[in-house]
Amino acid sequence: MNSAQRKDYLAALGLESWRLRHAAPPPALAVVPAPGIAAPAPPVAELQVPESPGDWEHLRARVAACTRCALSQTRTQTVFGAGSRQAQWLIVGEAPGAEEDRQGEPFVGRAGQLLNSMLRAIGMAREQVYIANVLKCRPPGNRDPSASECASCLPYLERQIELLNPRIMLAVGRIAAQNLLHVDAPLARLRQQEHRFGKSRVPLLVTYHPAYLLRSPADKRKAWEDLKLAREVCARVER
Repeated sequence: MNSAQRKDYLAALGLESWRLRHAAPPPALAVVPAPGIAAPAPPVAELQVPESPGDWEHLRARVAACTRCALSQTRTQTVFGAGSRQAQWLIVGEAPGAEEDRQGEPFVGRAGQLLNSMLRAIGMAREQVYIANVLKCRPPGNRDPSASECASCLPYLERQIELLNPRIMLAVGRIAAQNLLHVDAPLARLRQQEHRFGKSRVPLLVTYHPAYLLRSPADKRKAWEDLKLAREVCARVER
């Protein structure tokens, strides 16, 4: 990306351009499960994610038919995910909103537009990444997902991660980060750290949700620092 393009992308984020400081990467945070996290909900036998290998379309069909929690009764449709199935980056949010529930695609509307600008700021297009949520169904009234809803839906995301095999994961927002890392620490303590996810130990970084940044634009600069760190981590990870 040339300097003029980079300046335009930073302007879309409401940020001034500055040079990257060459500093040593921050130490990794030792994540300890917090006692306040609720235990996973009991599995529903008829719609468990299969342990045997499957493909994307098989998984999509299972998600579309899922009735593992009460959100299946209020959704318009499930929101499986979108993007390149060969992507190196996986972006994970918390749950679909009203517009996502209507369109069946994650991160549309104003928050989606800001996410697109955030990606362009580090030289990437939306079509180059894969975007998904912890929950595949919208909670009524856009309320926060419950612990049991997240526990019921997380196996679908875990299977997406297995199929995608990303080089890096970026959790956007507190709820996505806490559920992926199984902690109840505030987002401020989870940012600027290189975490690891799952048995494959995929590098996972945390930043603000675009919807939050629309309400609190002063934190866009912090989000930019998170994106730069994620780009640095991805560059040194062997896939």
